[in-house]
Formats: sequence, structure tokens, C-alpha cells
Amino acid sequence: MILLIFISIYILYQNNTKPSTPFPLPILGHLHLITKKPYHRTLTKLAEQYGPVILLRYGFRKVLVVSSPSAVEELFTRNDIAFANRPHLIAGKHLGYNYTSLVWSSYGDHWRNLRRFTALEIFSSYHLQLDSLVRSEEMWSLVLQLFGDSNFKEFHEVELKTKFFELMLNILMRMIAGKRYYGENVMDLDEAKKFRHIVKETFYLIGIPNLSDYLPFLRWFDLQGLEKRMVISSQERDLFIQKLIDDCRERRDSSSKDGHEKKTMIDVLLWQQEADPEYYTDDIIKGLIATMLSAGTDTSAVTMEWAMSLLLNHSEVLKKAREEIDLQVGEERLFQESDLHNLPYLRKIIKETLRLYPAGAIVTHESSKACTVGGLRVPSGTMLQLNLWALHRDPNVWAEPLKFNPERFQGDNEGFDLIPFGSGRRKCPGEGLAMRVVGLALGSLIQCFEWKRVGEELVDMTEGGGVTLPRVNPLVVMCKPRPIMQHILTQFRNQ
Repeated sequence: MILLIFISIYILYQNNTKPSTPFPLPILGHLHLITKKPYHRTLTKLAEQYGPVILLRYGFRKVLVVSSPSAVEELFTRNDIAFANRPHLIAGKHLGYNYTSLVWSSYGDHWRNLRRFTALEIFSSYHLQLDSLVRSEEMWSLVLQLFGDSNFKEFHEVELKTKFFELMLNILMRMIAGKRYYGENVMDLDEAKKFRHIVKETFYLIGIPNLSDYLPFLRWFDLQGLEKRMVISSQERDLFIQKLIDDCRERRDSSSKDGHEKKTMIDVLLWQQEADPEYYTDDIIKGLIATMLSAGTDTSAVTMEWAMSLLLNHSEVLKKAREEIDLQVGEERLFQESDLHNLPYLRKIIKETLRLYPAGAIVTHESSKACTVGGLRVPSGTMLQLNLWALHRDPNVWAEPLKFNPERFQGDNEGFDLIPFGSGRRKCPGEGLAMRVVGLALGSLIQCFEWKRVGEELVDMTEGGGVTLPRVNPLVVMCKPRPIMQHILTQFRNQ
């Protein structure tokens, strides 16, 4: 009898010419609709069928999916505080120090304190400038790796995904602890190997959907084995970061009279701990470090990879960017971060890359109180999934939205049409660092090398799944040093 009633309701629902939401299944809700990857494309198809603001149910959790500029503006203006929380997913408990890290903590005094610290002590213009030499040195190291023993005549094959990831991790680890884990001058190879494993495992566990977040009774069984892995990974990461902190303490104690020593992020945090030991505990410090590593590495690395993929498929854009760099920078010195100010076309390339392939394709928040979005009444405790990938490709906003066209950007494009770093109170604080590193990397690689595809076919632009927006296949390209840069590259290598 119950089955007949369910079938009758389903038929009546299907006969509705334009339902406002997909039909939910008992217990599962709409989970059966989001099994296909990549997730952002699945949500985009649902929006095309049911509208840009949809209230869904994943198991026992309500989910608001938004993909229109007007609704996004409503979210980050009138409802910004209401959606300033993060959902309490299982990953946040084990990998976010029990929801106390900057990424996972709820909106409130604790979050504001962490945000204020990162804004003033890590990502301010002053501190970013202090660390500019670190970024330049790591970029020069990558250039020399690609240069190798080149004769300037033959192309050689390079896999860029790994190169970009290692570049970002070296930059961040030098900022955090004054260490590097890839390339030359790596002091502890075993520690570097352990570090790579921890980072890889953390990204995997954050990126894969955990059914227990939506069907809590499954947590008793841990059918996917994810929580067990999270516990192990969090313990390994905790021990690793604690060692970094302890090493820094020991170094500071032994060189306390040396006021000229380069200060790392851990140094600054330990000063804060001395001033307020009850608040700046080791766990709070470890949470900030873990946030830097998880939020700052893969996001910038995949942006570089997408940018190079687009340039290889659009040789006319690559040529125009090189001409701008040759004109503004020349061939007598290597590209510098400060050159970005004089390279508007290169900046447009980065913005267009972020429009088409935002590193955080789906931004997740949670409502702390009931509110209205796009005419829908949204209950408290509803997870928000903001589909930036769909937002940035809205044909009602962008002319030829699927076309790679850096020239489309003529001004600053303020507003909610392009928000690759999110918006509102929980906007990514690392935007300034990301734009500097991506600009430095692209500018240096365009200036120093010639690039071409491995074969005649266009680079495959298929997206994969995960917490960021990776390519389904790592980018493999052909490169060789530009003859015009031979003297400066050879001189730089021999230093």
C-alpha cells in the first residue's frame, strides 16, 4: 500500500510541467542525482532544469544550490552574516582541529581573531612584500630546472602539474617554517617524503564526498573507510606540524639575541603565544599552518596549469602576452613580481582563466538563521553550495561565455559576476598572494621559454573532481629556452 502511494506521488510529480525541485527519494533525498562527476557540472545541469536557486536535500541535510549573480549578490549583501558559517562536516572535526581552524570554524569572535591575524600578519601588502624574495627564488629555481642542460635548439617534454605543485609548497613552507621540500638544497629527504604523503592524503580526504555527512547512521559503519583515514592522517599531520613548531622554538631560544634573523609565520605565531598563551595554543597555531597548506597550494597550482593549457590552445594570446612582456621587461633581466603592475594583458589572462576554471568551483557555507534567497525560504542550518563554475559561464552575463577571451576585461569588473575567491566575510584572504604567485609564474615561463603542445591535437580541457578544479589529466607540454634569453639564462645558471 505504501509503495502504491509513493508511486502515485512520483507520477503526479513527474506530470508537473515545471517542478521547482527534483523529486526526492525517501531517506536519500537528492543524493542519487549527484553521483556523476564532476560535481559542478551536475549542479549546473540541475540549475538549467529547475532554476538558478534550488533547495535540495542530501540525506538528512538541506542544501541550497545557487548559480545566478542576482542571488549571489543577495547572499553576500543582505544575507552575508546569515551564511558566514561553515557546515560541520566530518573532515572539519579531524582535519580542522575540531572545527577551530580558520576554514572550518563558525562565524564569531574566534573566527574574527584568526581572520584578523592572517590579514595583518600574513597577507597584508607589507608582509607579502617581505616574502617577495622567497617567491622569486623559488621561481628562479623552477626556471633553472626547466632550463637544465639545454642547447636552445630542441624541445623537451615537461609535466607541469607536479612542477607547479612543488613550487607552491616550497613557497608556503619557506614562509611558514623556513624550509623547502623539493628541488635542490633539501636538508632532510625523509622529512620531505613524509610531508609530500601528508599533503597528498589531506587533499584527497577533503575532496572526496563522505556519505556519512548526509546519512549520519552510516558513520557507525564508515563504509567508505574515510573517517579512519582522516584520524590517521590528522595524527600524522599533527606530529609533523608540531615538530616544525618545536624546531622553531629551539631555534629561537638558541638565537634569541639575533634580531636580524628572518622571521617565519611560526615565529610570529610563537610571539603571539607568549603574549596570550591561553588563546594561541599549539593546536590553534597548527590549525593556521594546516589552513595555509591546504588552501594555498593546490588552488594556485591548478590555476597555473589551466592558464598554460589555455595559452597552448590559443597561440595568438600567448604571442600577445610574450610581446607585452618583451616590451615592458626586456631581455636583460628575469621577470619580477613588480612587473605585473605594467602588464595589463597578462593580468587579463589570469582573470579569464579564473573565470573559466575557478580553483574553488563550489564554495560551501551554512546558514546560521532562517532567511530568504531568490524568493525561497531557507531554514537555519542549511548548507549553501555556490556554483562559481556556472556563475562565471552565465550566458546572461558573459558574451560567448565558453570562449577564452582575455580582451573581454576592460575595467576592474567589480560586482558578483566574477568572484573566484568568493565574497563577503569569508572571502579567501589569500587572493593577493595567489595573484602574485600565478602572475610571477606565468610571466617567467612566457619570458624564458617557448611552448608547444605534445601533438597536433588541442590540449584536452576536461575537468576532474576534487576539492579544487583539477584537470582530469596532468598537463604535459613541450618546452625549450628562448634563444633571445640565452645569455641571461646561462649567466643565471652559472652563478
